[in-house]
Amino acid sequence: MSALESGRRRPARERLLAAAARRFYADGVAATGIDTITAEAGVAKMSLYNNFSSKADLVRAYLDARHEEWLGLYRARLESADGPREGVLAVFDAYADHAAFAYEHGFRGCGLLNAAAELPAGDEGRAVVRAHKEQVEHLIVGHLEQLLPGRPDKARATAEHLSFLLEGAMARAGLEGDGERLQHARSMAAVLLDRL
Repeated sequence: MSALESGRRRPARERLLAAAARRFYADGVAATGIDTITAEAGVAKMSLYNNFSSKADLVRAYLDARHEEWLGLYRARLESADGPREGVLAVFDAYADHAAFAYEHGFRGCGLLNAAAELPAGDEGRAVVRAHKEQVEHLIVGHLEQLLPGRPDKARATAEHLSFLLEGAMARAGLEGDGERLQHARSMAAVLLDRL
């Protein structure tokens, strides 16, 4: 069975999400039309509307899938983390793992933030991205609370600092087209953690 035949046996929803993920990341949400997605997925336009109520619904599903994809990378890194310090660094490693994916047109930074930048204020998709970023910071807080028992204010302040470091590194990595900035940010985070 060819790869094309194998791909066509996957449910239409799965193929549509995979095609949307490739096109939204490579070309942007606004520049990617429904016809492009359905053609790449190998489905009729009606299949899209049988699975998603609108393009906005497809965008939200894409954002949810990106979030789950990142959580999977984080959980995999966390499995080998030895203690809360390494747990914090697992967050940075998960972002670096994402940057290392083989993207069709190269690494363009955080797919969630890229999409959010295109969505109007108040769009539900922006809320999905915000929730992801808040969850990432909350994960860092959890590790830091273990590292700094009895100092929750210090843990939250340090988590915010590390979140800003991570987001800045992702923005620069996206502009530069590789994950080197993420490695630098991880090193800076390790130094900061050693000083706590």
